[in-house]
Amino acid sequence: ENREDMLSSRSNRLTEALEEANKLFSGVSCAREAALDAQFLVLASNLGKEKANELRSEITTFDSLAFAEDLLTFMGINRVEVDENDSDTENVSGGYLPSNAWHKLGEEAEKYFRRAPSFHYMLGSFKSEPPVPRQRIERQKKAPGGEGKRAMPAQLKKMEESHQEATAKEVERILRLLRTHFENDPCTPIFFFDLVVDPNSFARTVENIFHVSFIIRDGLARLKLDDDKLPVIEPVQNDEERNDDHSARARNQVVISLSHEEWK
Repeated sequence: ENREDMLSSRSNRLTEALEEANKLFSGVSCAREAALDAQFLVLASNLGKEKANELRSEITTFDSLAFAEDLLTFMGINRVEVDENDSDTENVSGGYLPSNAWHKLGEEAEKYFRRAPSFHYMLGSFKSEPPVPRQRIERQKKAPGGEGKRAMPAQLKKMEESHQEATAKEVERILRLLRTHFENDPCTPIFFFDLVVDPNSFARTVENIFHVSFIIRDGLARLKLDDDKLPVIEPVQNDEERNDDHSARARNQVVISLSHEEWK
């Protein structure tokens, strides 16, 4: 009979009925009365389930229409007055909201966004364990006689040998080109920069100068200045000239610099 009153979230009638049933159950003496008590418990449990469902839905449900109406009222518009008197909408921006409506809402919302929300570290929620100590590795003591000769890895040896072989082959190739050019036209000087400069690669030019330096160091060629004070290179013909030139050149070594702009 009082179903709607018991389902209301503001009423305690269902709790009062359960307390009264507990008092009556203490005086039950026959099976019929016990059956009535069981029937009441079924009915009360169903009412409690419906009441819990309605309570949960009231908490989680968001009424967008009601929120919009409350928001419009806060921003300065009364829907009832606008509907009754359409002439008053002339004083309202766009027929609905005042000109300062959004400014008013912004001032109200600004109160809740002045400070960033705080947060907590999750590390404080767990029991921390001390770090596992690292096992100390004892280093081998050096021999009293000093360090022995360190062994070079096989791969590094191979790379070093291959680099030396490539350099030697490139030096021999440049020397053959120099001698061939000089034999074909011994009267025409070979300009040093015409020999070494690669117009398409600055790095290749530096490598050429590096390789030519070995030829001059070993006395296989010589550098000199022509009448225009430009460096020219020519191969050394016999061993006697090579030895004389090598001894003189040992006392006069030259280091040149070549920038990227000069190469261009």
